[in-house]
Amino acid sequence: MTDGDLDLTYAYFLGCITPNRYPGIEAATKRIFKEFGIETKEMVGASCCPAPGVFGSFDMHTWLPVAARNLSIAEEMELEIYVTCNGCYGSLQEADHLLKEHPKLKERVNKVLSEFGREYKGITKVNHSIVILHDIIGLDKLKERITKPMNDVNVAVHYGCHFLKPREVRGHGSSETPYILEDLVKVTGAKEVDYKDKLMCCGAGGGNRTADTVQSLEWTRQKLVNATIAGCDCMVHPCAFCHLQLDRGQAEMNKAFGTNFNFPILYATQFLGLAMGLSEKECGLDIQTTTMPEKLLK
Repeated sequence: MTDGDLDLTYAYFLGCITPNRYPGIEAATKRIFKEFGIETKEMVGASCCPAPGVFGSFDMHTWLPVAARNLSIAEEMELEIYVTCNGCYGSLQEADHLLKEHPKLKERVNKVLSEFGREYKGITKVNHSIVILHDIIGLDKLKERITKPMNDVNVAVHYGCHFLKPREVRGHGSSETPYILEDLVKVTGAKEVDYKDKLMCCGAGGGNRTADTVQSLEWTRQKLVNATIAGCDCMVHPCAFCHLQLDRGQAEMNKAFGTNFNFPILYATQFLGLAMGLSEKECGLDIQTTTMPEKLLK
């Protein structure tokens, strides 16, 4: 570590999409965190979060014990959690909130967990990677490490649903006027460009990607069309599941609608990684569906 770097360790909740489909998100995030003195430890034995928009909506009393079991693993490690997926963030943070607010619910969940030798104590915290970047590492330190400024790049930011709401639980201020991604983009020298339906869902949420693929892809198409019309060169976001929809979804859209989309999609740490001098391969961008234009790789 260099002088002034942090000395922190977090438990990394990988979730499903990041390790199985987009390991570049994991690689870029770990690399940047390590650059600032933040180490990560794997949560051995962790399961799916499970998905809040589907599982949590239909069966709370099965969803909660599964989420609480994941939280208990971090508690055993005596570490706070960080995630790279909004779905995981929503599921684990909301489960933690409910169990802390409702003692009887906690008792019921722990009765289930006791059958597997586990207990939820309520002593960990669930953090999102971009909040750690913004609030813990800080914009000034990030700016110091930018070696390849993105001065000529116009960026459309996409937050995704579960990062912003419910705002009382998330604690990031107004869900209608967010600022974290905008700040992180500006640190690189890039311009954050407003576009129509900026806060709209990526199209995949709530099981829509599985239940009605065509409608799901139409929402995605609308977002990308609006970003293109606004003159954006790429889209930067904080969610592995949104990444799947926005990146892989373009190939599916092209097949379903006869379009020819190739709009670059980057997780926030992938975009920061490029601006900090990491290569396309080091950020895992070489294995995505969409390809990066030269102006992002200069």
